[in-house]
This record gives sequence, structure tokens and C-alpha cells, in this order.
Amino acid sequence: MTANSSIQAISVPPSQGEKPTHLLVALHGWGANAQDLVPFARMFNLPQFGFMFPNAPFAHPQVPGGRAWYALDSNEYRGLTQSRQLLLEWLQSLEKNTGVPLHRTFMAGFSQGGAMTLDVGLSLPLAGLCSLSGYLHAQPQARGERFALSVRERFPPVLIVHGRQDPVVPLQAAQQAREKLNALGINVKYREFNMGHEIQPPVLTLIEKFIRDNQY
Repeated sequence: MTANSSIQAISVPPSQGEKPTHLLVALHGWGANAQDLVPFARMFNLPQFGFMFPNAPFAHPQVPGGRAWYALDSNEYRGLTQSRQLLLEWLQSLEKNTGVPLHRTFMAGFSQGGAMTLDVGLSLPLAGLCSLSGYLHAQPQARGERFALSVRERFPPVLIVHGRQDPVVPLQAAQQAREKLNALGINVKYREFNMGHEIQPPVLTLIEKFIRDNQY
């Protein structure tokens, strides 16, 4: 797998045309691309938010125009280390490029994008994370210099949403993620819906409420 040298993203400005006071970064799933989640930007009533939709760095091996955060042909997750570093650097550059600090930036992701959201987002002082039909790669670790801080300061709050009939990412993966994050004392909101591997309108309503409850 050969990655792009940097993260490319689609930017959607606030609906009122002003500079954003907050950001929502949304990561697509395996085989999709940055365009996939763009329509959701206008489905949220978050007029002061800018929206960023990054493209995963790797070309998908089977889907023309599709992208991947890493390979899924084995448990080695080839490309994950490189993808993680590129995404981390890109997220850390957002304040300079948008004027919005990380503590007013939310991150969400679907499926493989949800896994990347938890993987990278838990190491940053973000406002909140939303994992939609996602999963955990490994046990989360706070960065060393933040161990002296409280759990709330070390880890952002997390919303986990999953479909009970998901045929792609088993429901058990979401339940395991909830248990591991709860064990660390992380503030986790967890919801299951009668749906498959998808994002239904009630999920968007839940995300918006989560954002409103945690923005400042």
C-alpha cells in the first residue's frame, strides 16, 4: 500500500457564512471517500460549525475512487501506523488553518473511520468523539505528558452508536469498546439501534445532542 504524503479534505463552512467557532471532523469508512459523508453537514443544526471531511490516505484495492485508512486483509492492519501519523499531524494543523482549537473540535467516524476516530482522537484534547459502527484497534493510551491530568482532561467524552443487525462490524465490537473505555473512566454514551451497517436519521439527532451537550 502506498499512502498519499498528506491528508486531503473537503471543507464545508458554517451555514451562516461566518468563520467557524467549532469544527466537526468526519471520517469515512473503508472503500468510501471524503464525499461520502458531506451531505450530513447540512442535516445538522449547528450553524457555527465548520465541517471537515478528510480522505483516507490509501487507495482502496477493489473500489475505484474508494479510499482506505489501512488494509483489512489480515489482522496486521497494514498501513495503520502511517495513516495514524498522517491523521494526527493533520488534526494538529487545523487550529492554524481554521482558527478553531482542538478543544472546540469534535471528531466522528463511520466503520473503519470510527475505529480511526477512537484510535487517534483519544490521544488529543478534542471536545468529543463519535464512533458509528466502529471498533477499537487496541487498548487506548493517554499521552505520557497528560498522565498527571484527570480522566476528563486526558480523554474526551465518547459517543458509541451501533446497529443490532450490523453484518459488517459485529455488535460485540461496540460493546467491547464501551467496556474498555468505561474501565479507563472515560465518559461514554452508548446507544444501539435496530439497523444494519448504516447511519440513520435518529443517529444524526443523537450526534447533534451529544455535540451540544459537550461544546463550550
